[in-house]
Amino acid sequence: MDINTYAIEITHHAFLQALKRGIHPDYIETTLRKGRIKHYGKHGIKFIQKGKKRTIICVGQIVGTTIKIF
Repeated sequence: MDINTYAIEITHHAFLQALKRGIHPDYIETTLRKGRIKHYGKHGIKFIQKGKKRTIICVGQIVGTTIKIF
């Protein structure tokens, strides 16, 4: 799956939760661009990237030509 053909939209709630957990926005962007992609359900998608200290998982949904991270 080529992620570059989709527009990525991150909800405000997801952004605030990441900051609350100490995850820098650069890590989120790296996870979305270089992480492993796993599909679940009909439109669900997960981006997974393992690091030295933690594993970052971004959960989203494919809506048309947009991936919405929630």
